[in-house]
Amino acid sequence: MKTKKMKLGLVSLGCEKNLVDSEMILGLFDKTDVEIITDLSEADVIIINTCGFIESAKNEAISTILDCLKYKQENGAKVVATGCLVQRYLDELKEAIPEVDLYIPIRDYYHFGDLIMGLMGDTNYQNKCLSFENRIISTPKHLAYLKISEGCNNCCAYCAIPLIRGTFVSRKEEDIISEFKYLVSTKRKEICLISQDLTKYGIDLKNTNLAQLINKLTEVEGDYVIRLLYLYPDEITDELISTIKNNDKVLPYFDIPIQHASSKVLKWMGRRGDEEFLNSLLDKIKEEIPEAVIRTTVMLGFPHESEKDFEILKRFIKRNKFDHLGAFTYSKEENTKAYHMRPQVPKQVKEDRLNEIMEMQKWISLDRNKRYLNNTYDCIIESYDEEAGLYYARGYMYAPDDIDGEIIIKSDEKLEISKKYLCRIVDIDFYDIFGEIVK
Repeated sequence: MKTKKMKLGLVSLGCEKNLVDSEMILGLFDKTDVEIITDLSEADVIIINTCGFIESAKNEAISTILDCLKYKQENGAKVVATGCLVQRYLDELKEAIPEVDLYIPIRDYYHFGDLIMGLMGDTNYQNKCLSFENRIISTPKHLAYLKISEGCNNCCAYCAIPLIRGTFVSRKEEDIISEFKYLVSTKRKEICLISQDLTKYGIDLKNTNLAQLINKLTEVEGDYVIRLLYLYPDEITDELISTIKNNDKVLPYFDIPIQHASSKVLKWMGRRGDEEFLNSLLDKIKEEIPEAVIRTTVMLGFPHESEKDFEILKRFIKRNKFDHLGAFTYSKEENTKAYHMRPQVPKQVKEDRLNEIMEMQKWISLDRNKRYLNNTYDCIIESYDEEAGLYYARGYMYAPDDIDGEIIIKSDEKLEISKKYLCRIVDIDFYDIFGEIVK
């Protein structure tokens, strides 16, 4: 008699680095005994991989856990919570939400299988741990993320990542290359290198760095491009800029979170560099690579941020005209250096500054989009809206994390999802651009 498969549902919250962890969690389970499902109401086991970075992420994680516990009440599903929130608040969560069947902090990932075995009573998971070599890739078939390191050494005053993920550790170069070859063999057209701090890769290894790693990866034959996500500004070397400039396999896309431009605020944040340095870096990138797309993130309302500091930031953004800019308000995070800093910026002031920055960036983005008009670019079709009759695609100018924007295409001919096409840009909007397929 055939044994009924256990139905497993997984909810992955937070960033792409967390998504890779979720894919490794899925890879832990034996597919002959487990069916991975998306309808949580049918699940026998639900795993929530949480984020614990900022207040809004923590609230989302707790809300998701509580929502999943409803399926435990209704159908008897086992509920497992893991990830950053659990790593950071394990004892508090156990006390506040004891209904969760199993909490697995990041520090116990090496024993993930044993813990699942204890919950399920299934010895098939004994001694199994999460592995990059055994993950179920959940992204569309043209895309994959490749995590090249873990942790962070920067210890910015507002950030809890080092508290959660620990100090910076590079993966071995040969392991990354091996995984990269596998991803290329599965016909992934875009492979995104990700890390808490991509530019620090190799600092704890001998005779390698990010630029050298990229050069070795792009020796692998195949139809793919590499995108780099999260480049710490003062670690962007001339060698790295030259590598991106001279290697057609690397997209000219610079994701450089700066957080602020005021030297005073940057110092309080524990960030290296100042406005002059940042201007010089951005000028160098644009001079060396005129087609470069530059994305950044800024934080509003960090303690000590005065109206003068805010004006410096606005001036900086107007000067540098970022293609994409994300902004968020500062939130106090326990055990970080900034938690007890005074003076704190009032909530309404933070919100007003955020709104002003985003309104300003909207028009900058529209102006930057003008350069795409009447030009052709490779794009990959990602989805189709049957009701609107529109395809949604991405080119080199948009990262796949639903932040930047997309190419919107109307086509009388059916286009294939995950297939690459040549597209001419015929119109623009504030964040999106509109194209037609070149036949």
